[in-house]
Amino acid sequence: MIIESIGIGIVAVLLIAWGGLEWTHRRRQGNALDALPGNWQFESREPQHYQLVGEQTFFNPTRKLEVMIPELSVDVTLLSKGSLDEIDYKIKVVPKHPDAEPREDGYWFAYIVKSRYQTSAEIKLDITGPDLTQLKAVWVRVNYVSYGPKGRIENTHHEVVPLRFPDPQEALQWRSVAGGQVLPVPTHLLTQLDTCPDIVRRYVSPHAQPGDIVTIGETPVAIMQGRIFHPSTIKPGWVAQRLVYFFLPTSSLATACGMQTLVNIEGPVRVFLAFVVGAIAKVFGQAGVFYRLAGEQARLIDDVTGTLPPFDQFIVLGPDDPQKVVDQIQAETGLAAAIVDVNDLKRVKILSATQGAPLPLIEEALRSNPAGNADEQTPVVLIRPNQS
Repeated sequence: MIIESIGIGIVAVLLIAWGGLEWTHRRRQGNALDALPGNWQFESREPQHYQLVGEQTFFNPTRKLEVMIPELSVDVTLLSKGSLDEIDYKIKVVPKHPDAEPREDGYWFAYIVKSRYQTSAEIKLDITGPDLTQLKAVWVRVNYVSYGPKGRIENTHHEVVPLRFPDPQEALQWRSVAGGQVLPVPTHLLTQLDTCPDIVRRYVSPHAQPGDIVTIGETPVAIMQGRIFHPSTIKPGWVAQRLVYFFLPTSSLATACGMQTLVNIEGPVRVFLAFVVGAIAKVFGQAGVFYRLAGEQARLIDDVTGTLPPFDQFIVLGPDDPQKVVDQIQAETGLAAAIVDVNDLKRVKILSATQGAPLPLIEEALRSNPAGNADEQTPVVLIRPNQS
């Protein structure tokens, strides 16, 4: 009996110790290292030479842990309306550590980012060629290794920097629709460097008058908010890998990464229960129950190929707090605003609109999808109601 009691006691102690270690492990932040949005500027913008300089900052948000960056490199992809055959580029990365000078040979030496501290890297990109005016954007991938309590983890931070900007003063063609007119407004490739009020001020205000309504597609808004995920950063779990086969191939939830993105937002329990209830409801002739139960993002997620390059390589969520976005547009520009989801099947969904905006008019004006879903790059549409 004594031996059995001792054995039970040892097992109990081991289980408690294991549980304590597991609980502590799950609460730890591990190799937490935030790659903050970059700050990019043109140092030179001549027809045959562009020089872009960006600063990439890394912040250690942990309370006690140290995280190292032993490796860092940068890759870029140029996007253009024309050929890239005669265009060359050169990348230079310069460490900007607060307490260490960079090496003359350009070698990135392993650096420790202490708790609540940050460090940065300056990225210089020189682009040369006989004519650079056809370049639209550059997709920058900052590849870095975080090394710490969770081991050696490879990461990639993505930045998209526009290079081509339409003339905001250029005359545009209004189109007649039921109840008014619409004006698709071209912009540069919208990225995480932009905000909705800035875009409206720059490209829409020169064409607008009091009473007009500005509408912006939900995907560009989400991109500007940084709500994009590269599939390489998503690890599909049990629920995602099993539910995907029950969705149409055209659905953004028909891939493991697309579904896992929804699971990451809403949780596996909610998504699984929504699927079960939705499947039962479908047997009784009620479609769409899953999307009503699984959360707003279930309808809004765009999987890869869902938008313009290079964002066709990413999973894009729906926008965050769209009502706040339209209210901010109106407060800063004076224009009524709406965030919309429109497709070529004449379906119009208004995610949010400023108070008093004429929703029936917006729906009817956008039914023909004047912004387009292809390479038009007119994510903003200005609506002018007919004068009564």
